[in-house]
Amino acid sequence: MTLFELLAVLTTATAALSWANYRFVKLPTTIGLLILALLGSLGIVLAGRAGLLDLSELTRFVESLEFDDALLNGMLGALLFAGALHMRIDKLRVHARLIAVLATLGVVMCAALVAGAMWLLFHSIGFPVPMAWCLVLGALIAPTDPIAVGAILGKVGVPKSLSALISGESLFNDGVAVVLFLVLVGLAAGTESATAVHIVELFAIEVGGGLAFGGLLGWLATRMMRSVDQYQLEILLTLAVVTGGYALAQRLHISGALAMVVAGLMIGSTGRATAMSLVTQERLDEFWELIDEFLNAVLFVLIGIEVVIVDFRTSFLVAGLLGFPIVLLARWLSVGLPLVVMRRRVAAQPGTLTILTWAGLRGGISVALALSLPPSEYRSLILTVTYVIVCLSIVGQGLTVGAVVQRVLRTAEASDQRA
Repeated sequence: MTLFELLAVLTTATAALSWANYRFVKLPTTIGLLILALLGSLGIVLAGRAGLLDLSELTRFVESLEFDDALLNGMLGALLFAGALHMRIDKLRVHARLIAVLATLGVVMCAALVAGAMWLLFHSIGFPVPMAWCLVLGALIAPTDPIAVGAILGKVGVPKSLSALISGESLFNDGVAVVLFLVLVGLAAGTESATAVHIVELFAIEVGGGLAFGGLLGWLATRMMRSVDQYQLEILLTLAVVTGGYALAQRLHISGALAMVVAGLMIGSTGRATAMSLVTQERLDEFWELIDEFLNAVLFVLIGIEVVIVDFRTSFLVAGLLGFPIVLLARWLSVGLPLVVMRRRVAAQPGTLTILTWAGLRGGISVALALSLPPSEYRSLILTVTYVIVCLSIVGQGLTVGAVVQRVLRTAEASDQRA
């Protein structure tokens, strides 16, 4: 199947499922698409296991999609840039310290907590997975997904200040988690040195290099946009930042994800204030909102389709189901501890911990990282556990986060009135 045919199939499937969700299911777009794609894929898998269908052709098709490569080396840069473009640096600056801690130490803490708990769980159900691979699982499931989070937050009534904190953290912790994952995979597979100096060096190059490169891209694009007044050309410049900038970051072995976040923030804030006319701002926002909506829709359909290649043996499913509350608890602890330690330096409104925990959805990035794992005897187990946790997170948390937020806000308001 050619690349054009693959794109045609995905676009058609996404359009059909989006129409069905809008007309009949009426769930939030991302959640509805995921559920419909999951149900369709599961139905096909069950039909195949019953001998009614030959799954070999479908399996080859899904494997040819190369979801991990499509997301990590294609869609991710555009989605992160689009998310950052609509945020303002001044709003993030209010939460800068907390975002920095949650996106670094919080991710590492969450990964370690998940790894320790899953190591015990795996051993208790007869799968003696080494701690090194449990740490890999912890790293890929630790970050909140900025794509899933961004798709839900705008529709559930989260206060703007808290929404900026959640979105900012999810944008930055994604890039840090990818770097952590790559380091841990190298250690687990024996391809990287385990010395502390080497690990710190990798982090400094990937994270620091990505942030600096993103700043350079944002500055250069803003300067170029300031010298012209043609919205078509200015949109083209942002496309060049996303495609050329992300590809160059990959070649330089620095974090393309963090580079896109920083570039998007600079263009969306400094560029908007100093280099764009009102017409350009409107057209640019419309363009990237459309790109964001389209890629989000395709992404969640892809997650649903990937079920065809997941190993759903009972023991793996049980591990995934038990892993979901473990991830939630690890998230609660990794957010709660920084909030307690930094309570005198950050202004956290009542209920922040609960909202940060429940709004911290896992998404396609975790699935893509799991699919990118090198062949090993633990790959199928880690992939299945990750897939189950992600689907439960998107559907379970995504459908209930609005109710949780409203309840927390009502409780906080009642407490203020009593005081």
